[in-house]
Amino acid sequence: MNLFKEIQLAQKQLAAVIVPTPLLENLSLSKQYNAVVLLKREDHQADYSFKIRGVYNKINSLSITEKERGIVCASDGNHAQGVAYCCELLKIMGKIYLPKNTSKQKLEQIQKFGKEYIKIVLTGDYFEEAYSIALGDASIHRKAFIHPFDDLKVIAGQATAGLEILEEYQNPIDYVFVPLEGDGLAAGISSAFKMLSPNTKIIGVTTQENPSLEITNESDLSFDNKNSNLNTASIKKQDDLTSNICTETLTDVIKIPEGKICSTILKLANNKDTNIEHEGVLSIAALDFYADKIKGKNVVCIINGGLKSTEKEAEIKERSLLYDGLVHYFMIQSPQRNEVLKDFISDILGPDDEITHFQFVQKDSYETQSVFIRLETKAPNNIEAIKTKMQAKEFQFQNLNDRNGLFSSNSNLENILGEEKQDKIQFILRSN
Repeated sequence: MNLFKEIQLAQKQLAAVIVPTPLLENLSLSKQYNAVVLLKREDHQADYSFKIRGVYNKINSLSITEKERGIVCASDGNHAQGVAYCCELLKIMGKIYLPKNTSKQKLEQIQKFGKEYIKIVLTGDYFEEAYSIALGDASIHRKAFIHPFDDLKVIAGQATAGLEILEEYQNPIDYVFVPLEGDGLAAGISSAFKMLSPNTKIIGVTTQENPSLEITNESDLSFDNKNSNLNTASIKKQDDLTSNICTETLTDVIKIPEGKICSTILKLANNKDTNIEHEGVLSIAALDFYADKIKGKNVVCIINGGLKSTEKEAEIKERSLLYDGLVHYFMIQSPQRNEVLKDFISDILGPDDEITHFQFVQKDSYETQSVFIRLETKAPNNIEAIKTKMQAKEFQFQNLNDRNGLFSSNSNLENILGEEKQDKIQFILRSN
């Protein structure tokens, strides 16, 4: 396998289709990290994602007979949009398998790209199920399966983004941060830099909750995405080609907490020119974890776009506030009296603290009751003063933020309170 040769061929194939995306210095980030921070704006692609590079290179390489039969793919992210766009562009029929929980917004966008040249099939609750059924369809009907990443042509096409970076920026590049959305991009870019700029450190970035399993050599290779409604930027299964390449070429892999990613999204939200979704900000979110190493360096962040889900905006905000320590959920055991809320506000809260939700959950005895509250603070350290005051007033409480896995699913009051009721308020039982 001569991957670099394939990358060069892919660049020629894509020349008439792909307009090189901008490589722009972000002055705000450069100042913040005392470095030259350049953003490779793959969100400027026709489908808002680098995926079109690999998809087009793969589909265009098919034989005339394969193109006439049509193609099949499975996706739960930007891959489907890239396939739909290329099917319409090349006038090839495609069948796209998606999990049943794919948002209406994403479905509409995929159909808009593919028009009459695609058929969307919703099947399975998770990607793995849709993936398995799609493979079966392709095999039975002898259709080409367009893999999201684990394919030489796909990897080579996505790698052309790396060639563009090296052609446009003439100074030495010290670091490149690449989102691990399937690893095809990371495998391709790291291979291109290994040949043309071997001193550049390539950092793969994934989420802490859904790590890139095969690259980081976790012992459990079974991927489970059931608890995340935000992230799709993770490896779904072990695939030899991409994992072998990345193992040899990546310098490091960083796992970013989802709350940090959500905070990054919100900080970029005021920039109307930045159409970045959840996995698109991974490379920027990673800079904090490399802040000391990148000082005085030339740094490139690969920015992916795709379709931002308006359905998840409230959850993104909540996860950000939780990560930044500005929102806290408490279950409190208090005396049974009408003035408990009034007393809590006057005796416990500071001038910058606010109760945004207060709900009586159950009576524990004739004397005590359980109360569920959501607190917002202006500064993370305010919560310690609140805890100290509750202890002084002899409130029995549990800060639910400390519970592992509590916020692994949708972060909203209904779900959080529902989990508490299912647990039968165990902390109260333990205290009695």
